Amino acid sequence: MIKTRQQLIKAYLDFFKEKKHKVIPNAPLMPENDPTVLFTTAGMHPLVPYLLGEKHPLGKRLCNVQKCLRTTDVEKVGDKSHLTFFEMLGNWSLGDYWKKEAIEYSFEFLTEILKIPKEKLEITCFKGDKKNNIPKDEESANIWKSLGIKKEQIKFLGKEDNWWGPAGETGPCGPDTEMFFNGIEIWNDVFMQYNKKADGTYSELKQKNVDTGMGVERTLALLTGKDSVYETSLFLPIIKIIEKMSGKEYGKNKEETRSMRVVADHIKASCFILAEKIQPSNLEQGYVLRRLIRRAIRHAKLLGIKEKLTTKLAEEVIEIYPDYKELTKNKEFILEELEKEEEKFTKILKEGIKYFNKIKKHLKGKIIDGKTAFLLYQSYGFPLEMTQELAKENKLEVDVSGFEAEQEKHQKMSRTATKGKFKSGLADKSEETTKLHTATHLLLAALRQVLGKHVEQKGSNITAERLRLDFSHDKKLKEEEIKEIEKIVNKNIKAGLEVKREEMSLEQAKKSGALGTFEDRYGKKVSVYSISSPNKIISKEICAGPHVSNTSKLGEGEKKFKIIKEESVAEGIRRIRAVLD
Repeated sequence: MIKTRQQLIKAYLDFFKEKKHKVIPNAPLMPENDPTVLFTTAGMHPLVPYLLGEKHPLGKRLCNVQKCLRTTDVEKVGDKSHLTFFEMLGNWSLGDYWKKEAIEYSFEFLTEILKIPKEKLEITCFKGDKKNNIPKDEESANIWKSLGIKKEQIKFLGKEDNWWGPAGETGPCGPDTEMFFNGIEIWNDVFMQYNKKADGTYSELKQKNVDTGMGVERTLALLTGKDSVYETSLFLPIIKIIEKMSGKEYGKNKEETRSMRVVADHIKASCFILAEKIQPSNLEQGYVLRRLIRRAIRHAKLLGIKEKLTTKLAEEVIEIYPDYKELTKNKEFILEELEKEEEKFTKILKEGIKYFNKIKKHLKGKIIDGKTAFLLYQSYGFPLEMTQELAKENKLEVDVSGFEAEQEKHQKMSRTATKGKFKSGLADKSEETTKLHTATHLLLAALRQVLGKHVEQKGSNITAERLRLDFSHDKKLKEEEIKEIEKIVNKNIKAGLEVKREEMSLEQAKKSGALGTFEDRYGKKVSVYSISSPNKIISKEICAGPHVSNTSKLGEGEKKFKIIKEESVAEGIRRIRAVLD
């Protein structure tokens, strides 16, 4: 009988290993190959290039457990099932098996391994799209029926419920079939069957992929007969500390229970973000982190907690997840950053609430204007969402567009991070993005040549317009250093160097001098991209691609590599934005 997280994960991976799937490592929360998101929001993110046709070094059948972080549902956190940080079990077919095998595997695992009676399963399938000539997914429904699922257990739903993608305006997409138990979605099988084109029409994909996902926390709650994910062993130890510190009883009062859940969820999510050496800040991932920590502290204050709590809860989070080595390895950093942020925010929270109450008294209508909301953010560190929460509690509204206009004027912050809306999906694989991906490798090589071998990549984000590279260096770059870096990159573009891809073991890659973060993020077999001149290797990195075949392609149309911005993003971390112009 499966009763713990570890048992569930082991059972799942063992099951798919028997079905000839290779287990891939748990990738970082900061996505490496998907510029459409700030965090890994689904198990498929680390597989972006492979879902788009790149050959995976471990083959066509893959499975794993992936840590994920979503803030789109942050307002729902505190109900029975919504979480910011969660783990997703997944299995993939990259152009290998299709609907029949995917559904059969799901059914077998649910009924034989998890022992869920088949008569208690509810299934949804895609009802079709007449406008775009996409048929009703009778194929999936018939497979379910052949397994003993009765007709009345199957519902057909539209695009809103049973269709995935594309992530942007165009790209891979397709119908899905979802499995429910006791009214809660337990598993989702996505069939990437179509390509949506720029003219809005759909064509069949050459490589059809299966992408499935099963939430660890929700499944564990169902298997252990718990009413909520917060009542499993993944949250109860944290909630017990909150109960003790607040003197309140979990489950007794609806609002207090919600606050306890928010505190537990947000501190857990914050620990996992901090474990990747991201610091609270006013930009992107750092902004999300700051928002989560501050929201947790505010809910702790609502519970009447006066003493510091973030580090106490963090210690418990680290205990719950001993298999995530980054939590243990970076424990000191996690606790220090939480303590600093809690001290900073506690000081200004009181003044901010006082100021909010003053605004409330003198408000003529029911709307807090954008300038006032921005002042609360700028002077008191209140994220927009916190001002909106306070407004909602007082039956008021906030002028969000006015806030954004003020924010753009004063800070030029990332609108994506501010709204807390992160698209999930496949990254852009346009020609320009591919070129900029290769340019990023040339940039890192040039940085190491000019600044020294201490320079390591700390993150990247690539769109069709520009590249962004974060790297380790503790000084602002001089003008002459920037010019020298540009010169080296452009020289290597002009030289027309071959870009070569090889598959090798991780051990071989390390020995060959390939750059990479040598933790548990790679499988036993990896792709290595080399850019070489006749006399020397310019760049050699473990990477999932995609890349151009020759550096000369970066210079097509008389384009040149140009650094447009260089700045600090955290202690000892610099950031470069560059274009091919």
